[in-house]
Amino acid sequence: MKCICILIVLLAIAMSGSSYSHDKSPTIESRYLGEKPPALIPKLFDPKIVSPEGRFEGGTYSPDMKEFYFTRKNGKYKKRTFFVIRYENNAWGHESETDIKWPLFSADGKIMYVGKEYRERTNNAWSEPKSSGGFLKEQAHGLSVSSNGTYYFPFYKKADNGHGNLGYSRLIDGKHGNPIKMSTEINTGKYIAHPYIAPDESYLMWDAEREGGYGGSEIYISFRAKDGSWLPAMNMGDKINTSLNESSPRVTHDGKYLFFSRGEWKLKEDGSTNWVGKSYWVDARVIDNLRLAL
Repeated sequence: MKCICILIVLLAIAMSGSSYSHDKSPTIESRYLGEKPPALIPKLFDPKIVSPEGRFEGGTYSPDMKEFYFTRKNGKYKKRTFFVIRYENNAWGHESETDIKWPLFSADGKIMYVGKEYRERTNNAWSEPKSSGGFLKEQAHGLSVSSNGTYYFPFYKKADNGHGNLGYSRLIDGKHGNPIKMSTEINTGKYIAHPYIAPDESYLMWDAEREGGYGGSEIYISFRAKDGSWLPAMNMGDKINTSLNESSPRVTHDGKYLFFSRGEWKLKEDGSTNWVGKSYWVDARVIDNLRLAL
């Protein structure tokens, strides 16, 4: 009888160990689709699971890192095609096409922002799209929402000659007002677009074409001063910006990595142009280092 009891205890321990092994948190590499995280030099983010033949462009994680929305273009994809892949049972599943394009998420993961609309999390699904409001009627080429609900986005008016300006709209008494145009510290240059606001609004990144850079579109950053004003924009340097076009900066929800796009416009046989871009990532300490340089 004593031997049977010992055997039961040992079996229980073994089963417990097996269960723990199955449920333990996955490694950073597995969460990032098998890619080894970068240091302070940007690396190509090209996970083979979503990039057959190099067609993957870039994507966005949900805050819990269990959903990855991404795009493919070129090759057999004559038009940009949108996909989602989910992390279940400690592994990434198979991707499927989706009608959700370039989503952003609130910090708690309960709201998905998609263009001029948003969706709310309902159990394990998303609600139908809802209008964010008329304040976004002139919004284009990206947006970002801080943790207190302030929208930052480029808006386009005839007076801008198509160049765009960044503005913001704060949430006051449950409503967003008309966008307020930001100062020339931010709105200098051409084709100003794709803002990223830090959750606490301590810094803002975006892309634009400005004089004195390294090439075409480049990524800039401005830090907020103690009095609430925005400091002069800083080019993020030759490790981020190159002779190609850099755009669309985004920091992961855990604050560890900066993702951005790098690519170029290529001329097609019919005379039109085609964007060919790839996703890069770098340790987000590059932002802290720029802050220390002020």
